[in-house]
Amino acid sequence: MCALTAGQRGKRVLVVEHANRVGKKILMSGGGRCNFTNLGAAPANYLSANPHFCKSALARYTPRDFIELVERHGIAYHEKEPGQLFCDVSSKLIVKMLLDECATAGVRIETSCSIERVGHGDAGFHLRTARGTYSAPALVVACGGLSIPSMGASGFGYALAQQFGHAVLPTRAGLVPLTLTGKHQERLADLSGVAFPVTARCNGAQFSNFMLLTHRGVSGPAILQVSSYWQPGDDLRLDLLPGQDALASLQRLRAARPAAELRTVLGELLPRRFAQRLCEAWLHALHPARPMRQFNDPQLREVAALLGDWPLVASGTEGYRTAEVTLGGVDTDGLSSSTMQSRHIPGLYFIGEVVDVTGWLGGYNFQWAWASGHAAGMAL
Repeated sequence: MCALTAGQRGKRVLVVEHANRVGKKILMSGGGRCNFTNLGAAPANYLSANPHFCKSALARYTPRDFIELVERHGIAYHEKEPGQLFCDVSSKLIVKMLLDECATAGVRIETSCSIERVGHGDAGFHLRTARGTYSAPALVVACGGLSIPSMGASGFGYALAQQFGHAVLPTRAGLVPLTLTGKHQERLADLSGVAFPVTARCNGAQFSNFMLLTHRGVSGPAILQVSSYWQPGDDLRLDLLPGQDALASLQRLRAARPAAELRTVLGELLPRRFAQRLCEAWLHALHPARPMRQFNDPQLREVAALLGDWPLVASGTEGYRTAEVTLGGVDTDGLSSSTMQSRHIPGLYFIGEVVDVTGWLGGYNFQWAWASGHAAGMAL
């Protein structure tokens, strides 16, 4: 995006790509259909030490701008969940679109081109690479974060930022499954594959979507979203019946099925196997198995309170191996929010995931990539 924007403005642009092909993360995203933006993308959907930093770029290159590009290339798309736009056919079409735009703008792209050294002097920047040495008055660092190292992700961008005097805020995996240990994992491991809607809450953030139980912990969109706000030791709570009045539901079931046990009626509100495990491991001490008719309102209120505020004690995350994004990165205090240019070194720019701006799940991180790339491309 940065290269095609600068190329369209008449700049000579070289993209140096260490992978053997461009856009690998685009190709794998959205199950191969690329959730390329979100109609609701706004600063509130991003995490950063400076929550205001992303405002300028996002305002000047909006989801509608990218959609117009997609439509101009005849790429069919659909809205899957509210705001989330996916290709109908394949994410390959998004990569082809960007490459076609680069080709039209005269952008040169070198793949399988590793960088051995980056220097800076009076004449600009000098890159020693596997394909030779290049010089230019401006250098844009768009090499992403640490997530999914199997695809070539590395800390190169952070090291480069520090080389030129930029602070790098601590990084950690974001949009990542959470792991459980000990009795918490033992209680749920054999329920792997069970999924149901929840509202996950942590540190003031909450997300309603599906949770998936796994062999090692929990995943699914609700968990991936809240993982960006969670760190070890933080209190994480789940509403197991989002959008429902748990007490009213239990009272209704008591009236309708007075002879049924709690675990049986809970199996009508939750996946049956999970409901049984919830009763065995979390509710049995309070309320041993007995017919619903023997539960009075205060006791049902206790059950409802657990259903609406179930504590999930996570021990960690699956890490960068499966994380969709990297939290933290190049400190925005050292960058211009309107151009992405370094405040320390004229002609040096940082864009995309390498910067301390991280979006929610659902197309927000791609929109930040397009917007920050466009901002730098217009400034070069």
